[in-house]
Amino acid sequence: MTQVPSDVIRTADGTPLRLSLQRTQFQSRLRALMLVLPLLAFLTVTFILPILDMLYRSIDNRIVASILPQTTVTIQAWDAQGGELPDEAVFEALVRDMQAAFKDKTLGRVGRRLNYEKPGMSSLFRKSGRNTRKITEAPFKEQLLAIDKRWHDVSVWRLIYRESGATTSSYFLASSDLRLNDQGEIARQPEPRRIYVTLFYRTLWMSLLITALCLLLGYPVSYLLATLPLRTSNLLMILVLLPFWTSLLVRTTSWIALLQTQGVLNDLLVFIGLVPEDARLQMIYNKTGTLVAMTHILLPFMILPLYSVMKTIPASYMQAARSLGASPFTAFIRVYVPNTVPGIGAGCILVFILSIGYYITPALVGGRTGTFISNFIAVHISESLNWGLAAALGAILLAVVLVLYLLYDKIVGVSNMRLG
Repeated sequence: MTQVPSDVIRTADGTPLRLSLQRTQFQSRLRALMLVLPLLAFLTVTFILPILDMLYRSIDNRIVASILPQTTVTIQAWDAQGGELPDEAVFEALVRDMQAAFKDKTLGRVGRRLNYEKPGMSSLFRKSGRNTRKITEAPFKEQLLAIDKRWHDVSVWRLIYRESGATTSSYFLASSDLRLNDQGEIARQPEPRRIYVTLFYRTLWMSLLITALCLLLGYPVSYLLATLPLRTSNLLMILVLLPFWTSLLVRTTSWIALLQTQGVLNDLLVFIGLVPEDARLQMIYNKTGTLVAMTHILLPFMILPLYSVMKTIPASYMQAARSLGASPFTAFIRVYVPNTVPGIGAGCILVFILSIGYYITPALVGGRTGTFISNFIAVHISESLNWGLAAALGAILLAVVLVLYLLYDKIVGVSNMRLG
């Protein structure tokens, strides 16, 4: 047993002070952990697990292997680089798998999955599934080839061979406007199908532009709120917060009434003679509509962080600069603005993160040229049911945001942000 020196400081009950402090610290940390444990569990269930599930779905390819188990194993012995069709064993395995899948009503899933890579595969599997019920004995190859001439196409078998693994890179390639050709080489999508790179580019630059517009409009408003008397600034702050009391859908649709060709703004421009009647401005269902509506909606998220920081800047700073000979403009630029950088950083990153993932406003007022990548993610989840592609698009968007966040931290410094 370890002997404790007699000169060690002890507590009233005889416990060494150092040991008592360690126990107290451990108990404090345990209490703190128990207090935040519900929050950690909530974040894990509602944030971390969905992100992990999304990342996994972007490479998950178990549908083909689970519905066509015999085929995916047998076809591995086939020379996919050659120009010959698989042998009788592969055809027999496919017929057996299709018969079982047709009976279990799961054949449509594998056809839909392969149809993402090669159009026409869904109808091919549906037609073949109905007709393979009559095939009971060899020769399986000859009978399957007689059902549909597309089974003579080697590229169909190469697709089944390529997608027989548990994971796939096809979703990420499609998200980058790329594909695997019949030889298994990476190639660009045909021109009409190259849409996602353009969408990512549009989402990024329009989000940056919306952030810049919010900063340009929000900075003077925040300065005014911070420098006016308290009673007046509180009244104006109510006007800033008023949009939060109105439905987002109402605020968005109101811009349709204002900006449409026969809307209020065009009527006003025609009335004062700035725009002729037969040349009304097209300000809705395009990029202009998205920029105007989203800037209006996200402007309070820029004003509030700026105001909270500006309110903490003592007025004596500007007075000291003026007393040292600086002009009002010089004092504002060299003294006041640097002190508002934390608020600028907080407002910009808040508006940018919100705008890059916005869905409702671009969907309603964006039209063909003003939609974001988030709108296409929603289409693949709710309409085309291509969850793998939607997950890949979401994963790429998440990676882009993280890279931009790291660059922002490197240049500006996240530690410099504060909300007052």
